[in-house]
Amino acid sequence: MKKTTTRLADGRELVHYDSRDDAVRDTVDHRPLDATSTASEIRRDPLRGDWVAIASHRQGRTYHPPADECPLCPSRDGRLSEIPSDDYDVVVFENRFPSLIGPPGPQSAEDERGLFARRPAAGRCEVVCFTSDHDASFADLTPEQAALVLEVWTDRTAELSELPGVEQVFCFENRGREIGVTLSHSHGQIYAYPFVTPRTESTLRELAAHRDRTGGRNLFDDVLAAERADAARVVIDGDHWTAFVPHAAHWPYEVHLYPRRRVPDLPALDDAARAEFPHVYLEVLRRFDRVFGPDEPPTPYISAWHQAPVHHPDRREFGLHLELFTVRRSKGKLKFLAGSESGMNVFVNDVPPETAAARLREVATPGFRLTAHR
Repeated sequence: MKKTTTRLADGRELVHYDSRDDAVRDTVDHRPLDATSTASEIRRDPLRGDWVAIASHRQGRTYHPPADECPLCPSRDGRLSEIPSDDYDVVVFENRFPSLIGPPGPQSAEDERGLFARRPAAGRCEVVCFTSDHDASFADLTPEQAALVLEVWTDRTAELSELPGVEQVFCFENRGREIGVTLSHSHGQIYAYPFVTPRTESTLRELAAHRDRTGGRNLFDDVLAAERADAARVVIDGDHWTAFVPHAAHWPYEVHLYPRRRVPDLPALDDAARAEFPHVYLEVLRRFDRVFGPDEPPTPYISAWHQAPVHHPDRREFGLHLELFTVRRSKGKLKFLAGSESGMNVFVNDVPPETAAARLREVATPGFRLTAHR
């Protein structure tokens, strides 16, 4: 992998990741862009104990542009985009409309009791373009292309983890208008948070409680072992990765992908896990697109890497994993978060996890065998 770093016209960083070592990336961004202007902060909710990013400048972000004005396509035929090159393998650049940006700053409160805490929305938000092909989805990538994306996620995780004030790095992809995606070109994002997210804090509490309750056992190890032993919810079981529908799935179709050897984050994966991952992940994505039948449009989904916080004392106990889920519950029907889910965070799932797993096994690619890739 070759990494080439440059700057866009407004000063934002852009990084080319190429599979070929002889790739040359010397194109200049000629757009007449002013320096980016942001007005973001994070505010602490005194009742929930979590942080909310307030970023009014994001109201002006690009919204469903036509294909011939896509900002994530290469710059070609006189049309200039966010990527100055006329082609690329994978590109990462700073988001023009970030929720989090800049170095850490002091916390303050606007009331005498200190309830309304706020501080700068420090951190970084990046866009990851998986391919220069506007019409391709991640599932259309070759294993070699997917392996390059994995290397990019790994490199960005390592680099962003070194930024002052960053506590957690989150790599993710949103696909489909139903999810809220406003740019159809295949891409993901990376957030470098200045705090540990509420979801991860909850997991860390369960991790510690399980360790205390079982005399030192690891929760991630035990969950993976139990799912593999039960097998009813296992979708794909490889030498180095296991994909399964979790016992208490929140979403109609939800798959968790665990490395068989527990590691805290992407940089800690070994070569064998890296080699097998593209084949398992691409197969799961392709099954997601088939699960509702051939007449349905591509399945909308969120794919989220859960990594250990950068500085947490229990980070070595945390288990890296990927969670993939869709908001589609059946043909032509979406699962909307209603009162119980949105108001109380208590999910109600219409599809039994065992049924979802059986369906995902049923729509396997004909002839798919992981043994061919070991």
